[in-house]
Formats: sequence, C-alpha cells, structure tokens
Amino acid sequence: MPDPIAGLPELRGDCARCFGLCCVALPFAASADFALNKPAGKPCPSLRDDHRCGIHADLRTKGFTGCTVYDCFGAGQKVSQVTFGGQDWRTGGKEHARRMFDAFPVVRQLHELLWYLTEALALPAARPVHPELRRALEETERLTRQTPEALAAMDVAAHRQRVNVLLLRTSELARAGAGGGKGGRKDKAKGKDRRGADLVGARLRGADLRGASLRGAYLIAADLTGADLRDADMIGADLRDADLSDADLTGAFFLTQPQVNAARGNAGTRLPASVARPVHWAAAG
Repeated sequence: MPDPIAGLPELRGDCARCFGLCCVALPFAASADFALNKPAGKPCPSLRDDHRCGIHADLRTKGFTGCTVYDCFGAGQKVSQVTFGGQDWRTGGKEHARRMFDAFPVVRQLHELLWYLTEALALPAARPVHPELRRALEETERLTRQTPEALAAMDVAAHRQRVNVLLLRTSELARAGAGGGKGGRKDKAKGKDRRGADLVGARLRGADLRGASLRGAYLIAADLTGADLRDADMIGADLRDADLSDADLTGAFFLTQPQVNAARGNAGTRLPASVARPVHWAAAG
C-alpha cells in the first residue's frame, strides 16, 4: 500500500518549524530511556537557544534513547506556528509559555488520531466506513485549530474514544480479508486476537500473525524474528526492544514511527511504506 501520509507532511514532526516543545513541555525521569530527571516546563539542558538539540546525533550513546523513539506527529509545528502564530515560549512571557506547554500534549494526541484516520481512509477494505472516517478526520483537524484555552479544557479522552469506535470497525474490515477479522476464515483462531496480551519476552520466532489484532499488546523484548505480521493491526502495541529482524510487516496498519524506532530490526525487516527504517537498525547490524 502506498504511503498514505506522504502527501501530508504536517503529520510528521518538523523540528525546524517547532520551538523545541517536546524538549521543554514534557517531563522525563532518569531511567534506561533518559539520563536525568526533567520536570514539565523546564528546558532540557541540551536544548540550544535556537530550539535545536545540542546532542541530537549522539542521543543514544548519551543515554537519551527515549528521545529517539518519540514523535509528535507534527503537533510541534502546529502549536508553534498556528496556535501561537510563531511566537516562541522564550520571548512571550511565563503565561504565554504555560499556555503553549498545556496545548502541546493535547494537539499531539489529536495529531496521532489524524495519522490513524488518514491511514484508515487509505485502506480499500474500510470503504464502508470511509464517510464516517472523513467526518471524524475533519472534526479532529478542526479541534486542533482551537484557541489555547479551548485546547487545554478539551476532553481529549472522550474524543479518542469516539474515534476508536471507527478505528475498531476499520480493523475488523481490513483484517477480514486477511482471515484475521470478524467473519474471516480464521476468526475462531485464538492466536489471531492478541488485544492487550502480555507477550513480554514471548518467543514468537517465525509466528504466523497475519491479520492478527495486536492492539495494545505488550511485545516488549519479544522475539519476532521472521514473524509474519502482514495486515496486522498494530495500534498501541508496545514494541520496545522487540526483535523484528527478517519479520514481514507488509500491509500492517496503524503502525507508527515511534513503535518502529523502539524496536530492533535489520535489512531483512519488511516495513509498510508509512514508516521509515530507523537509522540505528543499520548501526546495530
């Protein structure tokens, strides 16, 4: 399937048009993912005056793996250039900065939904729900363009739930053709429904997971070497340190760049067109 996001660069993070919001607005704690503690609203010590990361090329070696697996789905430039009209948090005063930092996480969630809805509209099997998906996409985009005050007060969880009903139906339709969805020939196979499953460290080498629902599954450090994940629903699956070497994810949908970045893979890993092969995979190989 062609990259459904290719014509929508606004759904990919553009640091050159952002004021380093993820490096300031969000908190992180010293762990395997971050080398130090940082509270929300405080700039990372590596953030330069031009809003760019001073250690971007060395994030992994300096203990900031968490930064390399994060993606704002374009929310950073939306908040910086649209919501706040290009006025950065350094020059706008404390209240301006606070409003910007409050709006950013909300818009980030909405942009993630825009990513899923855009991909859903590119799935031919989901044609029966395309009209509803288009309406949901238009409404979500409208919500991203609200005032900072409206964004901060928004019940984004309720909107996510409404959109999720459509995404679930999309998943059923898309996976049915692969035998993994409702009514498909493999509908009774328990192995095809792994929603929310605890598969931490699971040995799934060469597993046939075609058309499987892996929504919200915990696949941390799972061995998926050579696994067949074609046409699988990957929304929310935790792939941290999962081994995707030689795995086939052709046609897998609702798979995002942060998920892929958090996993391990090699030159033999086959990915959907909507995500890029992480640079660190080549380095690891």
